[in-house]
Amino acid sequence: MAESTTKYQLVPNANNNNITTDFKSFFSLFKTRKTSAFVYGVIFVFIAFTIFLAFSPSSTSTSSSTWFINFFTLNNTSPPDYTDESFRSDFPSNFSAQSNPSRSHNITQIQTPISNLTTTQLPPDKNPIFNPEISTILPQISPEIPPILPTQVKPLNPTNNTKYQDKQSDQSSLIPPKPSPVPEKQGDQSSTIVSPPPTPPVLSPVTSNPTVEVNSTKKEGSVGEVKDFGSASLSQKQDSKSNNNNNGTDTGSRQGSEKKSMVGSLLGCDLYDGGWVRDESYPLYKPGSCKLIDEQFNCFLNGRPDNDYQKLKWKPKGCTLPRLDGRKMLKLLRGKRLVFVGDSLNRNMWESLVCILKNSVKNPKNVYEASGRHYFRNEASYSFVFKDYNATVEFFVAPFLVQEWEVKDKNGATKETLRLDLVANDSEHFKNADIVIFNTGHWWTHEKTSKGEDYYQEGSNVYKQLDVMEAFRKAITTWGKWVDTHINPQRTHVFFRGYSSTHFRGGQWNSGGQCDSETEPIRNDTFLEKYPWKMKVLETVMMGMKTPVSYLNITKLTDYRKDGHPSVYRKLRLSTEEKKTPLKFQDCSHWCLPGVPDSWNELIYAEMLRKKYQEQQQKNRT
Repeated sequence: MAESTTKYQLVPNANNNNITTDFKSFFSLFKTRKTSAFVYGVIFVFIAFTIFLAFSPSSTSTSSSTWFINFFTLNNTSPPDYTDESFRSDFPSNFSAQSNPSRSHNITQIQTPISNLTTTQLPPDKNPIFNPEISTILPQISPEIPPILPTQVKPLNPTNNTKYQDKQSDQSSLIPPKPSPVPEKQGDQSSTIVSPPPTPPVLSPVTSNPTVEVNSTKKEGSVGEVKDFGSASLSQKQDSKSNNNNNGTDTGSRQGSEKKSMVGSLLGCDLYDGGWVRDESYPLYKPGSCKLIDEQFNCFLNGRPDNDYQKLKWKPKGCTLPRLDGRKMLKLLRGKRLVFVGDSLNRNMWESLVCILKNSVKNPKNVYEASGRHYFRNEASYSFVFKDYNATVEFFVAPFLVQEWEVKDKNGATKETLRLDLVANDSEHFKNADIVIFNTGHWWTHEKTSKGEDYYQEGSNVYKQLDVMEAFRKAITTWGKWVDTHINPQRTHVFFRGYSSTHFRGGQWNSGGQCDSETEPIRNDTFLEKYPWKMKVLETVMMGMKTPVSYLNITKLTDYRKDGHPSVYRKLRLSTEEKKTPLKFQDCSHWCLPGVPDSWNELIYAEMLRKKYQEQQQKNRT
């Protein structure tokens, strides 16, 4: 034991003296001036080079100083595992920038302007580097940009700090995938395509912005859902751009195909079930530009201050009504006669069509009234000639479609009657026309016709009392029999335009009824009037006719439009009595032009296109 203790016992001074001597001899080398200068120079160059590598940007690498940044920004705490469910549970499934404000600290805001982030790479000092004290690397998102859900963030490797470098692969992991199109829902929703904001924060080299599809709630059958058709969707703009890049033949072929598709879609479409939509391209002709419009319809020249009533277009639910192209319609009318027969509401429609067609011709001087007339209220018939197309658009006055008559009573006095068994006087002049548009209805609401006392006549018999509904049925039956007897359906296309709604409030047309304060259409179907009994009678009679009749059932279409009447803007120069009580004299029956009757003529145009399409299909089969 004594030997062992002695063997391993340290000698206190021997080794210590040797080490001390060695260190003194080593450091004695630095005492020379040249050696000291060399050492300090090496140290200085090393430090300078290190600083240069750490802070100088590189044009070829996005990670030249990443090791240095990581050294000072990352502590020894390991980053959390992004695949862990505890991390995902901090975000609701519908996460957005407007989420719970108590979690706003989870969003790292990028202070760089959006315009600076549209390049393919981010500067190193703007890189959203992960901080373990913050639970996400998501930048603050504008409410207009699709939110980045946690499930869309690619997990980073917590074991390798080099994965936090601002590389293209990591940038692309921060970009949300292109949203899938939202399927169009049936019922009360329809979808529209909108484009995203012009300068979203782009964090990857993606060059195209995603198209976002959203839903907009729309009430079925409501006219209030007025949509602005003036702004095109992103896809429509792209289609238009691609069309411009094609040659003229391809563009013409495509447009022709689209036109055939549109016309074909009209075949199974109810043109009269729909609503009014705003279209900034309307009206079809400039207000005040058509001198043919009667004073009572010319609301613009009579001083009506608003013009929204001119900007509404009728839109069926199941298809799109083609915009009336005047030149194309004149080509369809080349060598033909189109005739309106009926009351002043048909004159309203006739003047609308003449203005639309005249506005489309190359030489307006070649459009004129056959007898040189300039006013269209006093004569029984008028005819506008379109010389370049050898076509006429005519109007025959027949407010009842049957003849107004006179008989003498027992005292020899003359009294007016209505012959329910005779069709209108001028029927011989329009029975061979190519297109005939009939109407009646408003004159059956006047005092004399509604009372039916000693007024209605058949043969030599004048009824002492006859209900107006029965009298109307007899008159329409007489008209139907005349059509079946005198109209050749192979030559003449027969239309009947339904009852045009009125909007007198607080009285009737002759008792102070008003509509001057109406500037918007009806938005709720519950406020519409009951379907007129006159139209029910008409439909019953037409069902028993052998001649096909195209029924323009515009009753509901016009019932929405309480905003479209002349009201107090029916005249420019009021009489002395009218100046005393101007609000007492209002027209809530006829329509301003441009206005609602333009849409009636678009329906005629659509029916003509539909008929031509059917004839062409039949020709192709044979």
